[in-house]
Amino acid sequence: MAAVPGGPCSGPAAGARFFCTAGRGLEPFLMREVQARLAATQVEYISGKVFFTTCSDLNMLKKLKSAERLFLLIKKQLPFNVSSLRKGKIFNEMQRLINDDPESWLNAISIWKNLLELDAKKEKLSPQNANPLKRKVGDNDIIAKKLKTERMQETRENKEYQMEKQIGEKTLEQGNFTTKREKFQEELQNDVAEAVDTHNQNDLTFRVSCRCSGAIAKTFTAQEVGRVIGIALMKQFGWKADLRNPNLEIFIHLSDIYSVMGIPVFRVPLASRAYIKTAGLRSTIAWAMASLAEIKAGAVVLDPMCGLGTILLEAAKEWPDVYYVGADVSGSQLLGAGDNLRAAGLKDKVELLKVSVIELPLPSESVDIIISDIPFGKKFKLGKDIRCILQEMESNNNFMYAKRSIIFELSSQI
Repeated sequence: MAAVPGGPCSGPAAGARFFCTAGRGLEPFLMREVQARLAATQVEYISGKVFFTTCSDLNMLKKLKSAERLFLLIKKQLPFNVSSLRKGKIFNEMQRLINDDPESWLNAISIWKNLLELDAKKEKLSPQNANPLKRKVGDNDIIAKKLKTERMQETRENKEYQMEKQIGEKTLEQGNFTTKREKFQEELQNDVAEAVDTHNQNDLTFRVSCRCSGAIAKTFTAQEVGRVIGIALMKQFGWKADLRNPNLEIFIHLSDIYSVMGIPVFRVPLASRAYIKTAGLRSTIAWAMASLAEIKAGAVVLDPMCGLGTILLEAAKEWPDVYYVGADVSGSQLLGAGDNLRAAGLKDKVELLKVSVIELPLPSESVDIIISDIPFGKKFKLGKDIRCILQEMESNNNFMYAKRSIIFELSSQI
């Protein structure tokens, strides 16, 4: 079958292996989404991660809605047995992740390069579309807020890996590479020279982001693991450490279940929507809730306690040919919802009402679907009001018979 531009088969011809991180309980949603949206194969998951193979390009990959972050998989293998090995022995085992299989690293870099090149070619053909790996100037006011957490994380990583950089540079000065390593370095430089947009394209700069959990986290710090992996990469390939603005980021997660390494495909997490100005409910959860409602064209969808409107916004982005109504008793929340809708270009798609949930000005049985993050729990004590709320929803939706209304209580469902 011929590849369709922008479709599931327009990326690497043989397909590439990826994995996404996902919030707890969202793995089944993400598995279904990559199969439906990307025609993905070999889909499997472990807690917090979904692995899959697809030949989709960057434009399709960035449309995933239930994923937190997207990575190009370098390798996944069994965990380290920290209980039976000495610390120095485990460090040697970590270095073998690079030294014993350099081809897998070179292959991952080649696929990474091809993804960037394909996206750059499409960008030249469609100059009106922004490069997904670059920030739009007009979105700075929105993106600045969304990347606050990322900047804090980068600052922390800079401190954590300062020692790694110092040790690595010393190692490079003193080390003598074998002929085999020089060969791999030459092949790597030739492979990525066109993909890396720097003044000196012969040098690939990188940094390591490391996460440890379980028993290994009790034995090693993330800084120690990152330093060991970073030095091994520099000795094997001749890469240079750059903690602030690297060409390449390597992510590694060591746990009791697996050891996984990958390359972040996008700098900004997929869950950080550019069209959400003020964050409320997590966007991935909001999308999952909307997907459960099985929204059809022409339906009337109500969120009677919409807050900042995240659920309605995610639904309207995915299913636009629907009439959406959001209600909330808080004026400040509705102002935030209005800002979000304007930023997303959906102001005309959603009607906002300042009204109590138990006094909705809607005729009985006038709503097809109700989706709401009902404020149960310790923070919000509804007490006897919940009975009135459910009765009001029933009168507007007749959901006991239609079975198309979804009342979502996050603490028990997701």
